Amino acid sequence: MSQKTARIAATTRLYRKLHRWIAIPLFLFLTLIGATGLLLGWKKQVGLLPKTEKGSKIEAHSWVSLDSISKVAMAYATHTLKKSPLIDRIDVRPQKGVAKIVFADHFTELQIDCATGHILAVNARNSDLIEKIHDGSILDFEFNPDGEQFKLSYTSIAGLAMILLAISGFWLWYNPIRMKKIKNTKV
Repeated sequence: MSQKTARIAATTRLYRKLHRWIAIPLFLFLTLIGATGLLLGWKKQVGLLPKTEKGSKIEAHSWVSLDSISKVAMAYATHTLKKSPLIDRIDVRPQKGVAKIVFADHFTELQIDCATGHILAVNARNSDLIEKIHDGSILDFEFNPDGEQFKLSYTSIAGLAMILLAISGFWLWYNPIRMKKIKNTKV
């Protein structure tokens, strides 16, 4: 074995160890990220995202105020759902005359007719739950609602691990090809 192929073989062994040290401990996390990423990519097709209803009027001049819509949503969350009324966001769909209310402390979505203020649909936001699992923010949601320490740690470790696995995986694939070329050119 020439010095050059010996050097390539030594670095290949190093990459194999690095690949193993990263892949084995993070196997479950990387599998979870891949599975939830796949679900998020297909969320509409597999029914994780609720279908948007259509309101009674799409002319914005005849709509009730966002304040009225938020009061309807908060009252429904408090009295019917018996959950926190804290609203995370209101997503208005002008083409459908609907406002989607997403709550901050639970995965419920209300769809309210912008013209009448009546609730058209109550749905679970499964895609939001899967997104929080995907990016690690589910731990912040459960244990530390005011911070993002878990999410930042989780995404940093997982992201760096995937980069290192990609680099080491490339060299594990390419180095044997390089060694074969070197051996074939010397013959």
